[in-house]
Amino acid sequence: MNYTFTQKALAFSVHAFTSSGIVAGFMAILAIADHEFKNAMLWLFATLIIDGIDGTFARLFKVKEVLPNFDGKMIDAVIDFATYAIIPAYFIYEAPLLPEDYKLVGAAIILLVSAIYYGKEGMISNDYYFIGFPVMWNMVAFYLFFVLGFSEWLNFVTVVFFAILHFIPVKFLYPSRTVKFRWLNLAASVIFIVSNVWIIAIYEEQNTILSWLSIAGIGFFAWMGIYHTWIDKETKNI
Repeated sequence: MNYTFTQKALAFSVHAFTSSGIVAGFMAILAIADHEFKNAMLWLFATLIIDGIDGTFARLFKVKEVLPNFDGKMIDAVIDFATYAIIPAYFIYEAPLLPEDYKLVGAAIILLVSAIYYGKEGMISNDYYFIGFPVMWNMVAFYLFFVLGFSEWLNFVTVVFFAILHFIPVKFLYPSRTVKFRWLNLAASVIFIVSNVWIIAIYEEQNTILSWLSIAGIGFFAWMGIYHTWIDKETKNI
């Protein structure tokens, strides 16, 4: 089938939009280097939003069919590894989160397990769940720095916990693609992102209500992981 110039331009614009995530990630690196952790996390949330909606545009404009010589999944994977693993590891390394002598160890753990996880067969199930904790160290960095207020050693234990959780066969939601409870998942994701961006924006004021709303959001995703893995008969077989 021959596609029009407009169709090709729209399809290419989706790849350009996806690729903009790496620019936002680079801005996060610059902010981390200056210890502007609030701005850095806002840039990381920008990458999260781009990644969350670009697939919808890709399907809308039939990017695969219109531009078969471009591999959108590869573009996405390169950017995701940078913005969900490398840059958050740098954030956790530079921020006052881990014991001084264990900063490099913590960052190395994040990078090693993330790389291994990406090489694992069946990282995403056929019914669109992540198997094991997905590489989302941006969220770990966010909660450790902006919400939880753990001690440095407890932060280190948390990093180790999530590193191990990469390889525990729990079904985690893929919010933009998991079919079951799709609209509930999307609504929870929107509330989750809005409340967390708000927390970052007013970080100096420390709003307790927003913090609890954010914790409730992560509790929702944790519960859905438990539900789909061990309770729901339709999804518990991995």
